[in-house]
Amino acid sequence: MSEKRKYVSVILPLKLEWEPCYYLPAGIGADVVVGTRVMVRFAGKSYVGAVSATGIVPEVDERKIMPILSVVEGLPPVSRGELELWRFVADYYLCTIGEVYKAAYPSLKIGMEMSRARQEERRKSLIDKKIAALQSKKERILASVRRYADLADKAKREDTRAKYLDSRQRFLSQSEELEQEIAGLENSRAAHDTPLSGSGLPDNAGFALSGPQKEALEKIKESFAAGKPVLLHGVTGSGKTEIYETLALETLKQGRNVLYMVPEIAVSRQLEERLRKVFGRLLYAFHSKETAARRQEIASEIRSGNYIVLGTRSALFLPHHDLGMIVVDEEHDTSYKQDAPAPRYNGRDTALMLARIMGAEVLLGTATPSLESLYNCRSGRMDKVDLNCRYFGSADADVEIVDTRAERRKHGMSGNFSFKLIAHINEALAQGGQVLILRGRRAYSPAVQCSACGDIPRCPHCNVPLSWHRQEGILLCHYCGWREPYTGKCLKCGGDLEPLGSGTQRIEEEASALFPDARVARLDGDTAMEAGREAEIIRDFAKKNIDILIGTQILAKGFDFDGLSLVAVIQADSLLGQQDFRADERAVQLLEQFRGRSGRRGDKGLLVIQTSQPDHPVYNVFKSSDEAPDTKVGLVDSMMGERYSFGYPPFARIVNVILKDASEARVEEMSRELALAIRSAFGISVAGFVQNATMPVSVLGPYPPTVDRQAGLYIRIVRVSLRKDKALSANKKKLAEVVRRFDSENAANGRIALDVDPA
Repeated sequence: MSEKRKYVSVILPLKLEWEPCYYLPAGIGADVVVGTRVMVRFAGKSYVGAVSATGIVPEVDERKIMPILSVVEGLPPVSRGELELWRFVADYYLCTIGEVYKAAYPSLKIGMEMSRARQEERRKSLIDKKIAALQSKKERILASVRRYADLADKAKREDTRAKYLDSRQRFLSQSEELEQEIAGLENSRAAHDTPLSGSGLPDNAGFALSGPQKEALEKIKESFAAGKPVLLHGVTGSGKTEIYETLALETLKQGRNVLYMVPEIAVSRQLEERLRKVFGRLLYAFHSKETAARRQEIASEIRSGNYIVLGTRSALFLPHHDLGMIVVDEEHDTSYKQDAPAPRYNGRDTALMLARIMGAEVLLGTATPSLESLYNCRSGRMDKVDLNCRYFGSADADVEIVDTRAERRKHGMSGNFSFKLIAHINEALAQGGQVLILRGRRAYSPAVQCSACGDIPRCPHCNVPLSWHRQEGILLCHYCGWREPYTGKCLKCGGDLEPLGSGTQRIEEEASALFPDARVARLDGDTAMEAGREAEIIRDFAKKNIDILIGTQILAKGFDFDGLSLVAVIQADSLLGQQDFRADERAVQLLEQFRGRSGRRGDKGLLVIQTSQPDHPVYNVFKSSDEAPDTKVGLVDSMMGERYSFGYPPFARIVNVILKDASEARVEEMSRELALAIRSAFGISVAGFVQNATMPVSVLGPYPPTVDRQAGLYIRIVRVSLRKDKALSANKKKLAEVVRRFDSENAANGRIALDVDPA
């Protein structure tokens, strides 16, 4: 009997290093193909899995193989393109395909899919019953039509014949009414299955491209024709979005689809209104702030027909088909990288994978390219197209760097605001302009300290100070969410607690006091958590109902406000204080992006940077507008040289091996043993911590990260750097195998994770 069985492998939403094998019971074999969703049992629980292969030869005792419980009715199959992307992501980011499946089809989504399928079946069944009843009624009426027609033919008197014909006509009219009602029900039944078409799109997006935009567009098309991805390096306000829209329209008119990626939900909200005017019903916004029901509805609706999805990184795992182009806007942004849980993927790089699978074009856009993308352009993997002038012809915003140390010495500060910045804000407001103020930390104060004993309240679960949220009256941990009431008194000695540093709440309070006639608002992680508040603030600022908007780094990301004349950064040095080899690169990117928010409609804007390190190389880039291009190129070359010398990306691939445990002693010991095992596997001596570009593999650590305890777990990191050469793929797999074996032998139970290309 076992010889007659047919076997399949199934992907389950679990961290499994293999794909379990099941056999097909009699009667369902013909319904199962690659991608079919099936219900199976594993370790005593039921799961909805996806068939990954059919007709396989089992590698285990056939008597231990369980049957598939059922084919899940109503769930569309997973496409081969989706499966190929999952395998690609699992292989590249050193995780299991089950973890990728779980990210693409979380249990809530599957549950809603099944519920939606059942609802749809009930809806169609109800309609079918109504149609059947109407058809039966129609048959009875048609019988009456035929009967009165016969009677009319046989009538001998004209008045009798006329009476029969009148009756026939009355029943015939009833039959026609029923026919229309049936047709309406049939159309209603099929309405959910009718794909949308791009045939009704306008010929253009409603704007005229400038000469430089047209030139850039042609260069992009030439690169696409040559099979190359393109990096569009356009200064802020140069009109990159118009180019995206033009190419998207052309792609949709060709019957192919578009994925338009943005790094932040807040950016997508403003952009959605703009794109909706061009693409209408073909546009779908997909991100975590959409309800689970709406996200499931979108996933269902884009399985057929034309569409353009505007989404964050999770939109990559939608069931795409006929994908013609992927736009990755603000490609440099770190929000494209998922830190946890697995898969710890980068949305930009995964978009390149998806495009390769789908045969789609890829356009990366930014005013501040990542060094990785610039390296890919220099090495010929990608073409670079420049767009160096703004759409409305204005020059880059002027930059003024304020030395806060000098200002404090001469009493030129009011709280966190220098008198120079206050004067600029007053001038901007007097001229009817708007102001954006960036502070990289939310809350009222990042920490508080007892004035008597010096104690700084810390999170009991994370090794970080608690932030004071004055408006909410709490001390809050920004890592695990722990909160406790703020009394203003030290719990150890009863002394007074005083704020250390300033967050957005405090800056908002100071701004409201300094500019009492201005309408001041705040946009940060706290306001964004309030339902609808984030979109409301952005909309109000765009409508000029807000004069001064204070916020975190979200303010620098892709917004287009035509009334904005002044942008300012308070305590800018916090951008440079990160323990990260990318700190300077990211500081330049953030400041340049923020600078570009102002003066976007022809009027020249102003960026004010308040810093205690005015001579830092990052700020030198902005000191002279005329010299800035050469300075920027010089800084890029300098950073590239440093990266090469030390064996950092883009010249190497970094994999962080992250260990967590509730015991600090245990995680310390475990991380040392794992680091030793990795060095031994690659033949590296203990001196292997010396890292440079000539070493094929180097191992640093273990070491604690800046925040070495989160949610009650102590953290250690072993950083492995792999040179980009022919052995890279093999070395990655070797590293993953060493970690997997160590995990198994030491019963680490998931306390070890691999993070490829950490942000």
